Amino acid sequence: MKEDMYSVEQVADRLGLHVRTVRGYIRSGRLTAVRIGKQYRIAAADLDVLTGRTRSAAVAGPAEVSSIVQIDGVDRAAADRLGTLVLTSANTGHDQAHPLRVQTVHNEERHRMKIIILGGVAATAELLHLLDAVLDADNGLLGRKEENGA
Repeated sequence: MKEDMYSVEQVADRLGLHVRTVRGYIRSGRLTAVRIGKQYRIAAADLDVLTGRTRSAAVAGPAEVSSIVQIDGVDRAAADRLGTLVLTSANTGHDQAHPLRVQTVHNEERHRMKIIILGGVAATAELLHLLDAVLDADNGLLGRKEENGA
């Protein structure tokens, strides 16, 4: 795909500016241009950045997920252990530029815990997988005891 390139004069005409103003933008770094011989050439994308036409595309970032996990039958001690595990996992081993945001809430009257997770798709999925493994395991973390028939 060929990108459109404009001369300083063409940019000045498009924007209704004087040629000297456009050259001043180039010298100050406000407008990106490539020097070819004695002339500058401005890419259409760089002109769009100057005029603000691509701001919405530049603001868009990676996809983000919000999840709420509700766990019933959890006492205060188990909620503390589970909260520590989830928060520790969320704060280690992930992209530090886009950290997971996790909040835990425990309702003692209803013995219910909610874990709210906001973050990237892959990191959230990894944390939910860990949470699923912990909740399905008979590891004593939640204080539940499985009865085995002898």
